[in-house]
Amino acid sequence: MPATGGQTITSLDPATDKPIATVHAASAEDVDRAVKAAKAALVHSSWKQLPATDRGQLMMRLADLMEQNRELFATIDAWDNGKPYHFALEEDLTEAITTIRYYSGWADKTFGQTITTTPQKFAYTIRQPIGVVAQIIPWNYPLSMATWKLGPALACGNTVVLKPAEQTPLSVLILAQLIKKAGFPPGVVNIVNGYGRDAGAALASHPLVDKVAFTGSTATAKVIMKAAAGSLKNITLETGGKSPLLVFPDADMEQAVKWSHSGIMSNKGEICTATSRIFVHRDILDVFTASFKKAVESVRIGDQWDESVFQGPQVTRAQYDRILSYFEIAKSEGATILTGGAPYKPAEAKNQNGYFIQPTVIINATDSMRIAQEEVFGPVVVLFPFDSEEEAIRRANDTTYGLGASVFTRDLERAHRVAAEIDSGMVWVNSSQDCDPRIPFGGVKQSGIGRELGEAGLEAYSQVKAVHVNMGSRL
Repeated sequence: MPATGGQTITSLDPATDKPIATVHAASAEDVDRAVKAAKAALVHSSWKQLPATDRGQLMMRLADLMEQNRELFATIDAWDNGKPYHFALEEDLTEAITTIRYYSGWADKTFGQTITTTPQKFAYTIRQPIGVVAQIIPWNYPLSMATWKLGPALACGNTVVLKPAEQTPLSVLILAQLIKKAGFPPGVVNIVNGYGRDAGAALASHPLVDKVAFTGSTATAKVIMKAAAGSLKNITLETGGKSPLLVFPDADMEQAVKWSHSGIMSNKGEICTATSRIFVHRDILDVFTASFKKAVESVRIGDQWDESVFQGPQVTRAQYDRILSYFEIAKSEGATILTGGAPYKPAEAKNQNGYFIQPTVIINATDSMRIAQEEVFGPVVVLFPFDSEEEAIRRANDTTYGLGASVFTRDLERAHRVAAEIDSGMVWVNSSQDCDPRIPFGGVKQSGIGRELGEAGLEAYSQVKAVHVNMGSRL
């Protein structure tokens, strides 16, 4: 239904800076209506009484409908976000559909246990949904991030109010239509497009919301955490990162360069786990740097519809300007831009106002510089030399973040040893960013609280109730 406040959101094509569509922006009153609808669906509708197996079948039906609409979803996310269409179609949609299918199988496999105590007591646990869940998703993977949150929440029997990012509001509206078509009862999933300061704040503080799940910046997560604290809401936060990638001298050089490049430059660098700090052993630094620079400079940049394009435009003008500002910050602090460090000007006249940036490699930086400590969220990486394993680990951990990390080595003992010592929620060995819906995802330190995906993701959307049964004993 239309929003009541009169505000709208205009989505822009980041390749041309021209409008795509305008949608209604939810007010606090609209959020209240959505939350109350979710609460009613949780308590009074057929959703609560629906057998878990049937709930899983609804989710499988939704996954099938998403499969039938792959091209539509890929087109919308490419247009809205700026990512190349072929990546959206082959990677993002595959992940989103797989996530819903994966969690559809878990719907009737979340159960409690019986607990042995004494002959006079029978004890058991019930695993139940948390309740009404507010989910706030980012703009870098609009549809994938929605499924990461909807999948486990619905599998566990919760109801949801989901707010897409105001920068990419479109694909989730199509998803909402398919949720209805799949047969989910009214009120189970509610979509509220809106601005964070209005709709997001209202969701995080609403008294009927039992849990808030957020993916986005660390700064915004702190605001949401404060709002949720007012009523001690359950929270899951997946926030920023400044992930390290370590290349040891025995690494397969070709593989290290390939994965290092995709680890920071894929999706235009707009990845929370992007391995934006690359530490290379001094013995191989020159060879690695030359190969890495060549890989970066060979990237084809252009609009979303060219199948040969690897890097599209940044998502918004604000993000574009923010990334450019870090080039000046890095130079002012004494770092050197090895390649890139400027806007990219496409040849096509239609794209002259697009938000294109050259992929950028920075050297001669120190660990304390802002370019080494702050999340840029763009196609920007810093290369550092190191001399020993101990030094590499210490410097990799020298950050307030702890989301992801990568280690490149042929030495299996070293790989496991370093993986255990790096302060992060995830470590890739001889790869980077190849996430999987069946594997837990999340960070430590200021990179978040809790885990998404995998069986661990179910823990975030269910709670355990203990039942004590007196078998006839008396005090």
